[in-house]
Amino acid sequence: MLPVRGRDGRDVRPARILGTRTAWTPVGDGEFFCPGCGGDRNYQRLTGRRRFTLLGVPVLPRGTTGPVVECAACRHHYGTEVLDHPTTSRFSAMLRDAVHTVALAVLAAGGTCSRTALEAAAGAVRAAGFEEATEEQLGALVEALLADTGRVFEQPYRASLAIELHEALDPLAPHLAPAGRESLLLQAARIALADGPYTNAEREVLGTVGAALTICATDVTRLLAAARLPS
Repeated sequence: MLPVRGRDGRDVRPARILGTRTAWTPVGDGEFFCPGCGGDRNYQRLTGRRRFTLLGVPVLPRGTTGPVVECAACRHHYGTEVLDHPTTSRFSAMLRDAVHTVALAVLAAGGTCSRTALEAAAGAVRAAGFEEATEEQLGALVEALLADTGRVFEQPYRASLAIELHEALDPLAPHLAPAGRESLLLQAARIALADGPYTNAEREVLGTVGAALTICATDVTRLLAAARLPS
């Protein structure tokens, strides 16, 4: 088809005779991590109704579409699966709680609260976001755990501890890069090593931490050995 030219000699795009148009309706809102903006943003959850258009005028319904998530900042539309990614603040809270849970589990597995182990654990917990955490607070929590479960690292306690570790780490693991997952396990290993070689109970807890972080058994063994080397 020959191009249509305007009075100034430039090509003019012919109007589309037939097309489609989507009318969006908000059905919810909230805050999410926008992959386009790279940060936390407000969003609207939208559903749409599509219509055929004739010369730009909607004439016939064509069904529904969506739902989609629209970023309030960049206005891009995303699939609702983006809401599965935690916001930055939520991710920070998940990581902080995971470090706290892992540190307590390693200390409890050791069966005693040596000063060096408490110092290593408290440093890790403070760095994760519990800035007011002290060695005394962690020691009291571990003593309470041991008083409830007994001084012997028995089967019921191991099962309960594994459940707590998975509850803290399973939601976090998919959002951590491999280096981040390994760093968390190494941190736990150094707490265990702070007062001497690994005990069998500590190895078991560290293995559970690795499994919850989706680190294969071979890499867990490698990382536990690497933690012994001078940093």
